[in-house]
Amino acid sequence: MSSRKSKNSNLKHGECISQVQRILRERFCHQIPKGNLFGVQAQYKHLIELLKRTAIHGESNSALIIGPRGSGKTMILNQALEELMEIKQVRENVLQVHLNGLLQTNDKIALKEITKQLCLENVVGDKIFGTFAENLSFLLEALKKGDRTTSCPVIFILDEFDLFAHHKNQTLLYNLFDISQSAQTPVAVIGLTCRLGLSEDKNVKDVLLKHFHASKDLRSLHMLLMLALSHITSSRPFIIPTDLIEANHLCSMDSKANIVHGLSVLEICLLIAMKHLNDIYQDEPFNFQMVYNEFQKFIQRKAHSVYNFEKPVVMKAFEHLQQLELVKVMERTSVNTQREYQLVKLLLDNNQIMDALQKYPNCPTDVRQWAASSLSWL
Repeated sequence: MSSRKSKNSNLKHGECISQVQRILRERFCHQIPKGNLFGVQAQYKHLIELLKRTAIHGESNSALIIGPRGSGKTMILNQALEELMEIKQVRENVLQVHLNGLLQTNDKIALKEITKQLCLENVVGDKIFGTFAENLSFLLEALKKGDRTTSCPVIFILDEFDLFAHHKNQTLLYNLFDISQSAQTPVAVIGLTCRLGLSEDKNVKDVLLKHFHASKDLRSLHMLLMLALSHITSSRPFIIPTDLIEANHLCSMDSKANIVHGLSVLEICLLIAMKHLNDIYQDEPFNFQMVYNEFQKFIQRKAHSVYNFEKPVVMKAFEHLQQLELVKVMERTSVNTQREYQLVKLLLDNNQIMDALQKYPNCPTDVRQWAASSLSWL
């Protein structure tokens, strides 16, 4: 009796270990259990219907699955293919070709891989084709059993789809989509990409580049795009460059830029000195003494007594910038470090400083010229 209980206990113990191993394997391999389609049920339904129309009814189709990495693009496609292959008619006739833009880096390599996956190397043999289109058409012709309804449907899965779009003349994509529109072998072209469209408009690129320099935070980018998206209406369902420019204008109206408008000329000069130090030392921390020396170069160069403040006055203005949180004190290296040598960092970028100077009332011309100069005054 005790031996039977021990045997049952061992079996249960073994089952638990197997279950733990399976769960860990799924997690380590980033496998999501079948049926977990929370949030993408509508997309999955649309995809499986599209694949069935190709596999069962001989209707050519194409679709592009777009989303960030890890969002479930491959998951819904794999589950759709698995469900599709459970149908006997489909399992016996439909062929799949899996290509990846990272592996098939040009159309010649892609065509060779298509030939291999369709098991048509022997059929092609030593034949020489004049064009890519002739070669691909020959491969698909070889799959025909008779008319269109009895031809073997082919499902082309193009992972990293955007990389195929960069191929010279886009020969592969052009021919696949041409075939899908013609009365040849029924095909389904399914592309997967994590790359969302960006515009070729220079103004859009400038806005995005300026935003990147101002903040590397994804939440900031999300806010910019959300503001641009708010301009969409039923009559204008797409974002245009003006939407992004206006959204950036709203995002850039931050408190720091507004504070700059109320600074004294001396404080403006200190910001410009720090701007030049950032350019020279590649955004490395600096101290007040370095800022003061940079400011002194400007005074000596311009020979203006109007800017010749005493050092304690300059220090007071520098501390005021810290209080306004335009300058941040870095971690102190020593308790005994003098104020002049405490490491600090400017919390404004060059674009914010230059934009603020453009709106600064009665800004002296020589100060504006100093700020615009690419090199520090010698």
